[in-house]
Amino acid sequence: MEIYHGSREIVEFPEIRKTRYTKDFSWGFYCTKSYEQACRWAERRHENGIINVYSYTENKVLNVLAFEKMTDEWLDFVAECRAGKVHNYDIVEGPMADDTIWNFVNDYLDGNISREVFWDYARFKHPTHQISFHTLRALECLKFERSEAVYG
Repeated sequence: MEIYHGSREIVEFPEIRKTRYTKDFSWGFYCTKSYEQACRWAERRHENGIINVYSYTENKVLNVLAFEKMTDEWLDFVAECRAGKVHNYDIVEGPMADDTIWNFVNDYLDGNISREVFWDYARFKHPTHQISFHTLRALECLKFERSEAVYG
């Protein structure tokens, strides 16, 4: 399977970096099956972004968590990860909250809206895809194929 990582640079050798803020599935190397989504990642803070293309080979020995769609379990997992909780999964795959859903998640986490209100708001939004790699063993599933420049 071909997956993409949008960046400001060529990433031939992916790595997991601990940053100031945690993401949906905690710290990891994030990719997507959506070329368009990777373009948005590449362009969001960079005038001339790069799409890194990888072939992904599944390793059935790894501890993988996959969410088919946004569910209560997905919301709870995202809430815990964004709060800084570390999990023991090698790979996590599932919906990614777009900017609007991100705001709804933050409102839910801050206690400004209930779970029920979150789902009422999120019902009409269509999340995108993300797959995150959280261990060195997981990164071994990726093989760098090429990079492509994206001009905003």
